This record gives sequence, C-alpha cells and structure tokens, in this order.
Amino acid sequence: MSNDIDTMPVFDLNRQWGWFVGLGAVFLLFGLIAFGNLFAATVASVYVFGLLIGVAGIAFLAHAFQVRGWQNVLFWALSGGLYTMAGLLAFLNPTLASTVITLLMAVSFMAAGGFRVWFGLQLRPAPGWQLIALSGAVTALIGLIIAFSWPASGLWLLGLILAVDLTVQGVMMVLFGLGLRTALSAFDD
Repeated sequence: MSNDIDTMPVFDLNRQWGWFVGLGAVFLLFGLIAFGNLFAATVASVYVFGLLIGVAGIAFLAHAFQVRGWQNVLFWALSGGLYTMAGLLAFLNPTLASTVITLLMAVSFMAAGGFRVWFGLQLRPAPGWQLIALSGAVTALIGLIIAFSWPASGLWLLGLILAVDLTVQGVMMVLFGLGLRTALSAFDD
C-alpha cells in the first residue's frame, strides 16, 4: 500500500528552494533582532500569549452560555473568566505576566527534571538509564538557575527563548533550501 507522501513529486519541492531560503532568512533576521533586545522580544511573546489565552477565554465564556442546561456551566464560565483575565493582564502589565510565566517555567523544569531523574533511576540496570537521569538533572538544573535568577530572569528569558527558536528555525530553513537547490542541480545534470 502506497501513501501520498511516497508519490509526492519531490522535483516540485526542489523548485521551491528559494522560498525556503527566503523564509529562513526572514526568521534568522527576526531572531537576530530579538537577540538585540531581549526585553522587547519578551514583551512581544507575552502579547502573543495574552492574545491567545484571551481568545481562548472568550471561547470558554461563549461555550458556557451554550451549555446553560448543564451542571458544569459554572466550570466553563469560571475557566473562561480566568483565561480572559489572564489575557488582559498580559496586555495591561506584560512585565508582571512575563515574571509569572518565568516562575511557572522554573517550577515546571524542576518538576519535570526531578521526575525524569526518578524515572531514569527506576529503569536501572537497563541500558541508557543514565542518559535519562542525566537529561532530567540538566532540566532540573536549568529550572534552578531560572528560579535563583528570578524575578530578573522574567525580563529577558522568554525573549531569549524566542530569539533562539527563531534563529534555529531560520538556519534550518536556509540549510534545507540550499540542500534542495543542491539536489535540484544534481538532478538537472
């Protein structure tokens, strides 16, 4: 049985290599701009978060009015209200919102890292258990570093994550596009 990906003409994708390079260059440029001002990148990411969670809150509130007959209408209305308030808070005070989000990230990293260390130790003597435990220790250490530098880390950490992501995505897309170009020129020869 063949699927659609097996029959997709790769040749057509190769002809689009310039779009990948161009999009990658734009991502790379945005990543470098974000590295230039981590605070502004943090505020921008908080605004995006606020917009998304605010829209989700409005959707929850709309859903609460649709399920009037249900016993858990209070749950949907309360969830919608909290989400909407969190979205508004992100727009009204992005610095506070970024600080709260950063603290939650630190706690999440410490908890996830601790769990991964515990899980790795439970896998002993299976091969590779040390790598799982080590990855958990690194994640927990990152959480501790963020927590010990908090609240100051709330002003730049989200921007740094955004800058790194944009830069890595940009480099990847440029390299992918150039790889397609190489494949196309090899095919044409």
